[in-house]
Amino acid sequence: MTGSTPPAPDGWRTFLWLWSSQALSVLGSAVAGFAFTIYLTQTRFPLAEQKPQLAAALSLTALAWTLAATLSAPLAGTWTDRHDRRRIMLVCDVLGAALTVVLMLLLLSATTPLWVLVLLSGAMGLVSTFHGSAFDASYTTLVPRDRLPRANGLMQTIWSLSGLVGPAAAALLIGLPAVLRDHGGPAWIAGLQDGVPFAYGVDALSFLLAALVLLRLRVPSPVHAAHGGERRSFRDDMTFGWRFIGQRRPLLALLLTFAVANLCSSGLSVLEPLLVKFGLAADWQARGSSFQSALATLTVTQSVGGVLGGVLISAWGGLKQVRVLGVLVPMVISGMALAALGLSGTVLAASAALLVMGVTLPAMNAHSQSIWQSQVPTHMQGRVFSVRRLIAQFTSPVSAALAGVLAAQYAPGSVLVAAGLLYAGVAALQLLNPSLRPLGDVAPARAAVEVPHI
Repeated sequence: MTGSTPPAPDGWRTFLWLWSSQALSVLGSAVAGFAFTIYLTQTRFPLAEQKPQLAAALSLTALAWTLAATLSAPLAGTWTDRHDRRRIMLVCDVLGAALTVVLMLLLLSATTPLWVLVLLSGAMGLVSTFHGSAFDASYTTLVPRDRLPRANGLMQTIWSLSGLVGPAAAALLIGLPAVLRDHGGPAWIAGLQDGVPFAYGVDALSFLLAALVLLRLRVPSPVHAAHGGERRSFRDDMTFGWRFIGQRRPLLALLLTFAVANLCSSGLSVLEPLLVKFGLAADWQARGSSFQSALATLTVTQSVGGVLGGVLISAWGGLKQVRVLGVLVPMVISGMALAALGLSGTVLAASAALLVMGVTLPAMNAHSQSIWQSQVPTHMQGRVFSVRRLIAQFTSPVSAALAGVLAAQYAPGSVLVAAGLLYAGVAALQLLNPSLRPLGDVAPARAAVEVPHI
């Protein structure tokens, strides 16, 4: 099975089962991720004078995950196109469960060497990339083309929902030993310093459940075939995605627009706390609130927006024609909302801006994913999508670093305004680019199959 493969007859039902199992895994990982932050801040480096060590630990573990996930993308994409995608996801779920159990045992101690945690974080990033590559490339073998925006919207909903459910569930599990100590619970649980290991236990269980569901599913995988009768080398396959995208200017233009969007918006994780602490302090102090409550309000509001946006795009199904408008128009709106966030003087105004940003994110991502799925032949998607992810996301760590440098010199609100205007301006200019209009409207993958010798 090569080229553009029609979806399996029962593909939509299979996709829903696959989506539901992976949704559990995403939620479990959100619980564990929040718990890990609590472990570092409350258990490992709880003292004020340990702030440098805490900052280093947070940065190194996050960087290890990001670098492993990003740099391994071309390798993961090539592997996806050469091997059974269901088996890749299954192995990754089992490996994810094993790594999570190891982390759970290590987090029982506050003396585990930091380099071990950094190494395991990188391993989790590597597993995540291989799993994500196989999962992303499986949509078009299961889902009819007209349902692709809806399928992508379902996944966007789960990513947003994890921002709501993960921290809340983790907080309950972390506080479980204290509750049991007060109520005479089992000694082996009550004796724990906190319930961080329970959060990791939930994550491991979610990985195993996802693997069990995959055992009962059939996920078609296109057979790797070479053009001209010769099997391409692994090295050629790893560079294939770069050549494919480089020869398709409209796709490259859309991809670079996302790179600019990530450059402008990824620094929000650095700038938002500074905006709350300094720019919005007069408002939340006047209301008798606290910094933690104000920051939590903004975080939850954006997650609620993401859930609403995901539900809307899943129910609607997205644009059937001129799908690029479903990417660029939400981008313009999101950029203006980012600028409005920088201009906000109250928590309410900032929450409204973040709500809008949350709502627009699923629409732009779902339509973008649908465009790429319709433009790239099924048997090429692993290689092409991995390079796509690398190009779009390489600006994210740059954004975080740049945000820290600029925030040290300028008011965080001013930096957000400049970033938002740049974001909206670039997206608006692409609305005038006529070469982008047909994206997502051609016959599925046919145009790409006609010129395979790249």
